Amino acid sequence: MSAVFQTLPGQEVPVGEIDTHLARLWTDAADHGRPAPRRDEMTASQINLVLHLGFGTTPDDATVQFRHAASFASRYPSRVVVLCPHNPDAPEHEMRAKIYGECFLGRTPEDKRCCEFVLLSYPFAARQYLESQVSICLTPDLPVYYWAHRFVDCGHMADYHYLLTKARRFLLDGAAAPAGALDYPWPRPEAVRDLAYARLLPVRQALGQFLARHTPAQLAAGLREVVVSHGAPLAAEGSALLRWVAERLIACGAAPGFARTTILAKDADALALQLHYDSPSDFIWSGHLAGGTACLAADFGDNSSRLTTPISLLPPEAALADAMFF
Repeated sequence: MSAVFQTLPGQEVPVGEIDTHLARLWTDAADHGRPAPRRDEMTASQINLVLHLGFGTTPDDATVQFRHAASFASRYPSRVVVLCPHNPDAPEHEMRAKIYGECFLGRTPEDKRCCEFVLLSYPFAARQYLESQVSICLTPDLPVYYWAHRFVDCGHMADYHYLLTKARRFLLDGAAAPAGALDYPWPRPEAVRDLAYARLLPVRQALGQFLARHTPAQLAAGLREVVVSHGAPLAAEGSALLRWVAERLIACGAAPGFARTTILAKDADALALQLHYDSPSDFIWSGHLAGGTACLAADFGDNSSRLTTPISLLPPEAALADAMFF
């Protein structure tokens, strides 16, 4: 049995009786006075989320991601299917299942949001049956979102063709994915979203609001180099920021041949962006997440600006929502 599967909460049930036991799960909760949905609320899910915990996931990490999924589901009621693969050398050859449910009460008794979890532990030998089992566990007629966490091989992940093609979005985290995952030829590359990029939403908004004051020609003319500095824990965010800025500047008319550089900063929470030009134009934005503010200095020829902007990252559940829906 997968150590991750053992660590995560839930009641183990026969794989063929998941739906029956989910209904009993809510009945038992109501009988014991715990928050539970009415019969009509049990089918009030808005989406299906498949969380695939790869071989790089430790039990502690799995618990963290499970709680992130539950926090997301407290806002967007969901059926969450969690996939826990066995180590290829594990002797066990059968699929096992757990079920788990949570209800979140809002400001009034009527404001109740419920989510259901189905956890599947499977050996490599049962891989050929996995996607059929997943399809049975999903709530019919609702969109599917597929989140792969700490997978170690893009080629092996690409074998999950049913999930990659059925899912409205395929989510991965540049901070927890193998090198090259964002450029891998996935079956539907237009559906791939990076959670590191999603976490940068407040940064992109702050930078975009300032840069939008200038014309595209001012931002593009004579651009020589884009430099992003980042602390070691923010390498994925640094790469995502560099990619975003480069794409936006090219859209403004910059010649694509400008240099693109990332630099490791001394402070772990540091994040900075510099635009270097052949002309006197210049742009520097630099801040620390712990302090919550960044300093911006810019001169694009018409006038110079110096101001303070906020700097923060989206929390995990908000980053999931941004990557899924936007």
